[in-house]
Amino acid sequence: MTSQEIDRVINKVKNKIYSPIYFLMGDETYYIDYFTKYCDENILNNDQTSFNKTILYGKDTSVQEIISVCKRYPINSEYQIVIIKEAQHLSRTLDSLSDYALNPSMSTILIINYKYKVLDKRKKLFKSVQKFGMIINCKKMYDNQISAWIRARLENENFIIDNKASFMLFECLGNDLNKIVNQIEKLKIISKDKKITDHLIEKNIGFSKDYNIFELRNAIGEKNLEKALKICNYMSKNINKHPVQVTITLVFNYFIQIFQLHSIENKSSSNISKIIGINPYFVDEYIKASRNYSLKKISKIISLIRDFDLKTKGYKGSNVSSGDLLRQMIVQIINN
Repeated sequence: MTSQEIDRVINKVKNKIYSPIYFLMGDETYYIDYFTKYCDENILNNDQTSFNKTILYGKDTSVQEIISVCKRYPINSEYQIVIIKEAQHLSRTLDSLSDYALNPSMSTILIINYKYKVLDKRKKLFKSVQKFGMIINCKKMYDNQISAWIRARLENENFIIDNKASFMLFECLGNDLNKIVNQIEKLKIISKDKKITDHLIEKNIGFSKDYNIFELRNAIGEKNLEKALKICNYMSKNINKHPVQVTITLVFNYFIQIFQLHSIENKSSSNISKIIGINPYFVDEYIKASRNYSLKKISKIISLIRDFDLKTKGYKGSNVSSGDLLRQMIVQIINN
């Protein structure tokens, strides 16, 4: 389920259109928490909450207890909310909730958090919940969607962030939306003019706008040896923030993407972005890199990177420091 789909479900809740069961599952825990928190804070008022909200944890409860609680009648309220957190710990017995799901209490809103797992569509529970409730599969976003998601989120709150700054956040934090949102909230408080800039990110998150894996890959793509080595030296001195094996993996993935780009017939920005999984903003840089590295050269470079990856792990009898290995690799790639 995408962010837009989650928003549509929340809009129904805003309009007091409720389902008796919401089964939230998947790897993107941000949306599971986001939806649950919204319902928790908005369906009942403060006077209703104390008697009509129950939170149970999968490790400490049973399906029988959940059903018993769900069958209670609300007190001085049209609805009661029952939230099951960490329901994945009930995966062996959860299917026995099926009969309740086929005949749910319409005065109960049951919200099940089933994190890091997906309910098997063949299970009776899956089919039962679908009849009267909602199954919300919260999937991880693709890497090439993260920067746009960051920009859209901030724009909805009247903040401005440019492409490079949003990409820096992604490079620094990965595709963990919980981490990204936590840092965004921090940056929003610090920002004085509702602008999130690369300087603000560098100062407050500890991610250099000039010395990072994105700039290193760009320098390699441009065959700018001086710039690439300068960035490499900086990263080698900050090995905890820039583990060499992670850096090598990201450079490897970069050349795999350039290799894929060579085989694309329709080289429109949107098509390249979709196929190789990058933000459209960076397509031109990848095209330039593809002009500097032919398919034949990339094949050699991929083998070379694999060889250096083994050396950083202690294979092939290498006793050279990881920083020196990274420098050697960069020199050989650019001079290939």
